[in-house]
Amino acid sequence: MLKILSDFFDIKIEKQVYESATGLNGAGGYGAQCGLVEGCLMFIGIIGEKHNFKKEEILTICRDFAHDFQEKFGSVLCSKLRPKIVNNSSIHLCENLTKDAVLFAVNFMESRI
Repeated sequence: MLKILSDFFDIKIEKQVYESATGLNGAGGYGAQCGLVEGCLMFIGIIGEKHNFKKEEILTICRDFAHDFQEKFGSVLCSKLRPKIVNNSSIHLCENLTKDAVLFAVNFMESRI
């Protein structure tokens, strides 16, 4: 999500930031908050700073995104969004969700930034 949003909005992200996001896929498969949500939240902070938003504005946009994501998809947790947690990285159980979530995030960002 972070990579797609940064490409779409033409925001350069340093390699180290992408590396820091490695474990965001539900906390490394634990089933916690979905990486699709976390990647967008990271991007909101990055683009918010670029547009000189105040911290409170960024936090509000993050909160609104999480709320709207949960309303749209039923949860922000991998354990609820995925059919099951599988520790096989060759199986992408979230492919359709990812497509829908990316479109949702782009539309959300375009309406807020």
